[in-house]
Amino acid sequence: MIRKLLIANRGEIACRIIRTCREMGISTVAVYSDADARALHVERADEAVHIGGSPAPESYLNIEKLITAAQRTGADAVHPGYGFLAENARFAQAVIDAGLIFVGPPPGAIEAMGSKRGAKLMLKGIPIVPGYMGDDQSDARLIAEAAQIGFPVMVKASAGGGGKGMRQVNSPDELPAALAAARREAKQAFGDDTLLLEKVVTNPRHVEVQIFGDRHGNVIALGERECTIQRRHQKIIEETPSTALTPDLRAHMFEAARSIGTQLGYYSAGTVEFLVDDQKNFYFMEMNTRLQVEHPITEETTGFDLVRWQIMVAEGYPLPDMDVYPAGHAIEVRIYAEDPAHEFLPSTGAILRWREPSEVRVDSGVRTGDTVSVYYDPMLAKVIAYGEHRDGAIRRLDHALAELQLLGLRNNIAFLRRVLTHPDHLAGNITTGFIAQHPELLADDDPLPPAALVAAAITRATVGARHAVPLPNDGRVYWRNNAYRPIRERFKHGTDVYDVLLTPAASDSYTAQVGDQTYAVQVWARSDDGEDITLSLDGHRRQVTVVQGDNDTCWVHFNGYSVALMWLSPLPEGRRAAEAEGSLHAPMPGQIRAVTVQVGQKVNLGDVLVILEAMKMEHRIKAPYAGEIVAIHYQVGQSVPVDAVLLELRPE
Repeated sequence: MIRKLLIANRGEIACRIIRTCREMGISTVAVYSDADARALHVERADEAVHIGGSPAPESYLNIEKLITAAQRTGADAVHPGYGFLAENARFAQAVIDAGLIFVGPPPGAIEAMGSKRGAKLMLKGIPIVPGYMGDDQSDARLIAEAAQIGFPVMVKASAGGGGKGMRQVNSPDELPAALAAARREAKQAFGDDTLLLEKVVTNPRHVEVQIFGDRHGNVIALGERECTIQRRHQKIIEETPSTALTPDLRAHMFEAARSIGTQLGYYSAGTVEFLVDDQKNFYFMEMNTRLQVEHPITEETTGFDLVRWQIMVAEGYPLPDMDVYPAGHAIEVRIYAEDPAHEFLPSTGAILRWREPSEVRVDSGVRTGDTVSVYYDPMLAKVIAYGEHRDGAIRRLDHALAELQLLGLRNNIAFLRRVLTHPDHLAGNITTGFIAQHPELLADDDPLPPAALVAAAITRATVGARHAVPLPNDGRVYWRNNAYRPIRERFKHGTDVYDVLLTPAASDSYTAQVGDQTYAVQVWARSDDGEDITLSLDGHRRQVTVVQGDNDTCWVHFNGYSVALMWLSPLPEGRRAAEAEGSLHAPMPGQIRAVTVQVGQKVNLGDVLVILEAMKMEHRIKAPYAGEIVAIHYQVGQSVPVDAVLLELRPE
């Protein structure tokens, strides 16, 4: 019997496990790094143990420290969550060797499925994508095999997952650079740079089957999940059931997934991932020997708590001997601190406000005041909606995302809403290339609604009044402490600049001019902290949230969308150039992995100049114009802070 369980993970999955353990009467022990000392999972656990520095190898990837923490606290068992060491056979064996219960599959199964290449070679009777999985890993052999397979080909890290170490290569000229980049990413993320090649499947759908095994030889299927909507080969929207499967195809995929579990002698939660082509053929990709990020949609449609099942299987209890087919429809989105409009670049910094919707399930590991660091994956939460049918589930999810507030960081919430409500997505007409096929989804250039600008101006004038200066050239005076004088505020969003002229009319009412439009404004209510404002423009009443950030930035949430506004001085002389012409800056903190140019070298628009690694992914710094490299300020291996000038490029 498990009485105390150590969770060898962090964030939302740690919070999720804590919730189930509490319901089962099991005490929990959290572990934390320096960066997570005040994290939500640490607060919610019954006990917590500090295990090292912020970089994962010093803490969450340190097997010895995790085992010591379990022994020190008297834990009976260890749950690995997902990510970090969840699919590390050596860790699973170390837990068992320490006399503890590992809440997961047998180490042998983890090791067997830990290599995409090895898994495909050992499994019998399972359809696989044509490709190369040989021992010869030389560039020459891989290039020759790719030519034999035919382009396009997919380069994959054998030990990989989450899109790391994966590249689609469309021509022979692209292959050498793709091999080098995939090896670097794979080595950094998994400690193994072995690669494999696969033929690119045309118009593929990514569909996975959730299996569960017990220690008595039973392996069952718990339905499938559609994971086709991806960015950077990483899932961002998942749903069940899949719109791609016929009853016959579903039955055959369930049979293949169960067969894999049986061949492995598998127990606990596992996910078998398949590609389905446009001819309804399916191919085995890999098996994840752990709980999946997207497991909540299976829970919503089956009524089973998969974490509870993991614990019960670890304790030796049998599972029901039957497959389970979903009832209704569930869909999940992953909330990331990232900027979709700029190649999904991760965002770091303080969360000024986190407010969750109440009518759907939210699995999160953050709260207002937390800091998103550079050390871990930028996924912050998952939002899950259930409905009797697909349209209803999507509608509920979109409505919930409109209420979700994540202010202080660039995020993907608005992007997810655009994807969910796109006509092709609503019709189920999707492939893994959906995002690339619809670049308009990435745009974030819609004009700002007047209510958002007026609310920001009122907040700036009444709460952030720090500037008392005359308006230029019109003879009127711009004093914050003069009740009926006009007030001008200027904001920048992207490349657009907006002027708002407020003229107080009476208590809590104004005349507002935005561009060439004039509105009668009434403020009806404000929250105690002044951030939530109920106001009307010409009688149309709405609520707007305005949260003040640093450096004259405010975040506005209105009508389901959030934007960052930069306050600008309304005086022309208050505007200054912020950057030297021709310099290139680090978009986020990271480490230099490659410098591909030299001083004096001529480069063209779009050439890769520097490769920066941050948050386990490589980011390519490209030339914004043709020119000559005149200075390089950082070299391979050096760490760089955000906004650091990496090199200087003189325009031609």
